[in-house]
Amino acid sequence: MDDGARDVFAGTLAELTWHEVDAAARSGAVLLWAFGVIEQHGPHLPTGTDVYLPAARLRAVRALLAERGVQALIVPPYYWGVNVVSGAFPASYGVRPESMREVMVDLLAGMARDGFRHVFCFSGHGDALHNRTVHDGVRAACERTDADASFVTEPALARRIGLEADDPYLTLYGPDEGPPDGPVDVHAGSWETSLMMHTHPRLVREEVRARLEPSGLGPGELAIWRQGHEHARRVTPAGYLGDPAAADAAEGHRIQTAAAEQAAQAIMLRLRRDTHRLRRSASAHPQTGRRNHG
Repeated sequence: MDDGARDVFAGTLAELTWHEVDAAARSGAVLLWAFGVIEQHGPHLPTGTDVYLPAARLRAVRALLAERGVQALIVPPYYWGVNVVSGAFPASYGVRPESMREVMVDLLAGMARDGFRHVFCFSGHGDALHNRTVHDGVRAACERTDADASFVTEPALARRIGLEADDPYLTLYGPDEGPPDGPVDVHAGSWETSLMMHTHPRLVREEVRARLEPSGLGPGELAIWRQGHEHARRVTPAGYLGDPAAADAAEGHRIQTAAAEQAAQAIMLRLRRDTHRLRRSASAHPQTGRRNHG
């Protein structure tokens, strides 16, 4: 469906003039920002999968927010993330968490100076340290600057990286699901390949995908794989963990539609909560309220 949008700047604020960005900030627009990584995704998916997929999801979320009367701009994706699991594979690059965190702080501070009150950060990469770093960057920016940002993610991932559901820097979306029964499918397998077949079908090496055997690995192997580097390469020498041959574009469409709708609903809920909080604050401190809204 989205195969033409391979330019990471397409549909983002990078295509706007500064006058247009300034007008959007003044009108109360929110920002959507994806954090991915360049890493191997088996013999059938491109190394930019963790950038292409969240970028496509943000375009869907933006459209849903527009239907609800909320204008959103998309920030060009951040793609030099933290990479532990695939670190021993070629074309899998990463930066130090502290480097990524400080870049996030600087950029979120700049967005706040422009007048954007809300920045919603999404992750397209499942690495635990990467996701903890996204959260750390959001928290540090909010604590050290005027930024107002949150990490939009699923409850299961938040729990896996040690965050509480009531963390103020989280915007949780989707059901709180436990691990599925049966073989594990977490990287370049059925669900991720299905999404790429839906959003960027011409980037999927279909002739390779159709011949791949299921990895057939369970929770024990997954725990070893998540240790990363040589452990992951030993457990998944071909670079995928799941069943790519079972992927289906229609299933990718279903996953994408459901996740975008859930994320848009979660963002709307947070915006309503923040609006109520500001109104209460303005009522309790009328002079401060006038300054904040002047």
